[in-house]
Amino acid sequence: MVRKLTRTAAFRALLQALTVGSRGGPSLARRLGALPRMIRATLRGEYDGGLRLLLMSAAVAYVVSPIDVMPELMTLLFGLADDALVVAWLAGAVLAETERFLAWEARRASVIPGTVVG
Repeated sequence: MVRKLTRTAAFRALLQALTVGSRGGPSLARRLGALPRMIRATLRGEYDGGLRLLLMSAAVAYVVSPIDVMPELMTLLFGLADDALVVAWLAGAVLAETERFLAWEARRASVIPGTVVG
């Protein structure tokens, strides 16, 4: 019974973290949902996240790269430490960039397109 309560509490906490953002920021689910829109806006040249997206893509490629498997097998702990460091940076970068993108989207939605008459 105790194990089930602990597991239920853990899943409830995870659900809350996904639906309610920390410190009043956007929720994790909203941030992850913004990723495809952020990529599209960057590719269209509307959003200036090109370099940051490139760095995040390189980090993902580094972590999933099969070339990195041999050093991990040989040095076990040290081989995994570099991956952990890259994953930690990637998580922070995704959180920061999606928050920046969502703020950009909100500002953009409040602008009425047209021409300035001077």
